[in-house]
Amino acid sequence: MRILLLAACFVVSSLSARAQDVPADYKAVLASLGKTGDFKDGVLKVNIPRNDLKVTIKGRSAPTPFGFGGWVALTHGSEGHDVMMGDLVLTEDQVNPVMSALLDKGLEVTALHNHFFWEQPRVFYMHVHGTGAPADLAAKLKPAIAIIDAAVSKAAPAGAPAPPSAGLDTAAIAKTIGHAGEQTGAVYKITIGRPDIDVREHGAAINARMGLNTWAAFTGTDADAIVAGDVAMLDGEVTSVLTALRAHGIDVVAMHHHMIGTKPAVIFLHYFGSGSATSLAAGVKAALDQLGGR
Repeated sequence: MRILLLAACFVVSSLSARAQDVPADYKAVLASLGKTGDFKDGVLKVNIPRNDLKVTIKGRSAPTPFGFGGWVALTHGSEGHDVMMGDLVLTEDQVNPVMSALLDKGLEVTALHNHFFWEQPRVFYMHVHGTGAPADLAAKLKPAIAIIDAAVSKAAPAGAPAPPSAGLDTAAIAKTIGHAGEQTGAVYKITIGRPDIDVREHGAAINARMGLNTWAAFTGTDADAIVAGDVAMLDGEVTSVLTALRAHGIDVVAMHHHMIGTKPAVIFLHYFGSGSATSLAAGVKAALDQLGGR
């Protein structure tokens, strides 16, 4: 009995330790914004999904995890304040009100762009940046997040998330690409960092969780899949990545920066493709093979 009691105490203690992994100032950020998130690799990632949007691409339903999950991330710098970056998912009518709400509070908008063609409704992505104390950054974000929250609250309640697709061989996709992913509902997403690119701001490392990453999201079946993703590139990698994607029939839908003033400069490329999961994974792998540090 004593052994069982000690074991139970150890389990409770372990769970409590894990529950305290999020620093207190970051717990306050989540509470202030009314959002969920997680803390890993020195970064608080705050989830701002657009579960209210029922998006179709070329008439085909695209689940929220396929590319409609907004976020902001905070990490401690070495100069006494935090660095915040994020990507907000917005409809056309929300773009300028959200932009004004951010600018009015002294935050920066560093990019505005599309991720898709042929989507309905039209969806845009706004990158936000700021530095300061976590509580102050949360307070500055709140008016912009409130605009998104109001739209979400007006929408019909979301149904149960789609189950994982029995027809998508995720093990085969991971083997082809060379990286494992995570399953969220019907979407299998692989995220790959660029640790070879050393980007820092105010002493804070801008890592994969801060947005310096390449990703690919798959949904559908092996015979009839769609993929969307983003490739983080250095200047000298752009043309070879474009060539690899187009050679595999994958559409390039946007190419731009997400961050301003970084050294080295990082270019982000968004793509979309449809076809067999095997051919799409091969196309993504061909693009990844053009990147350095692999």
